[in-house]
Amino acid sequence: MLRACETALSQAYDTALLDLDGVVYAGGAAVPHAVEALDAARRNGMRQAFVTNNAARTPQIVADHLTGLGVPAAADEVITSAQAVARLVAEQLPPGSRVLCVGGEGLRVALTERGLKTVESADDDPAAVVQGYGGPELAWGRLAEAALAVGRGAAWYASNTDLTIPSGRGIAPGNGAAVEVVRIATRWMRDAPEPQVAGKPRPPMHRETILRTGAVRPLVVGDRLDTDIEGAHAGGVDALLVMTGVTDGAQLLAAPPPHRPSYVAADLRGLLAPHPGTSGDPVTGFRCGSWRARAAEGVLALEGGGDPVDGLRALCGAAWAAGGDGGCDLDSAKALARLGW
Repeated sequence: MLRACETALSQAYDTALLDLDGVVYAGGAAVPHAVEALDAARRNGMRQAFVTNNAARTPQIVADHLTGLGVPAAADEVITSAQAVARLVAEQLPPGSRVLCVGGEGLRVALTERGLKTVESADDDPAAVVQGYGGPELAWGRLAEAALAVGRGAAWYASNTDLTIPSGRGIAPGNGAAVEVVRIATRWMRDAPEPQVAGKPRPPMHRETILRTGAVRPLVVGDRLDTDIEGAHAGGVDALLVMTGVTDGAQLLAAPPPHRPSYVAADLRGLLAPHPGTSGDPVTGFRCGSWRARAAEGVLALEGGGDPVDGLRALCGAAWAAGGDGGCDLDSAKALARLGW
């Protein structure tokens, strides 16, 4: 079940490890309530680090963007999957090794900072191929060079494998989609390779974050179950899911254990308030606030009233108890519609 916290999360945890896309901003604009909530959390004493699987931009550019939105940030408060994958490559290859960089400026800078030499072509005999999100301008020819180099035996790395990324116009293809192109193009190999992945939810990203922030009691804050929340589980830390990004109510209720957050909130204002616990059992139902949820005859039923987030929390209790160690497949449409999720 979801955890209870008697004080504001910004007082209970020393550092918020904040995802960006879908949490702080979407399509370049601030998510509603994000600026004010982060300012209040900082005044409560909670340090903030901005942790993103998007490898396209440098930390300084990200920090400047955040500051322009009204969220003051320094470059050393931004941790990217480009930094995580660059450390991983540098630990496994000799200094000065040539790597084919297939991504944006953020990835190129991170690799260079680790003493690696970036090249442009498979004919430059790179020791490795490193893929990171390059934005809409990533050329098809770059993916062809990556496939050729991997086919010739170069080691293969990816900053992350998120298939999608939120944008101001909707959901767009992410770096994982580009990785799939190279995977398809190298299927002909006898032992078709798989990339080493550094970004969330993999351990290299969590390690990079802790090394750079020195967080003692961190709270992961994200909008994605399969990256942010799973990454928190892998790192052994608590997580807050905010419902401002790609995850909807039905996906949350169907989540298997590695994708279940410690807390859930409508948006980043959830950092500023205590979080009620969910109590109950499958027979009498699960309660949160004035709501009660039960699973019966293949349907999740909800009764009561009050804060819609409390209703969602009650539904999580019922759904996750019914799903056990797997995901819940109960019909939740009517209950979620009542909450506006």
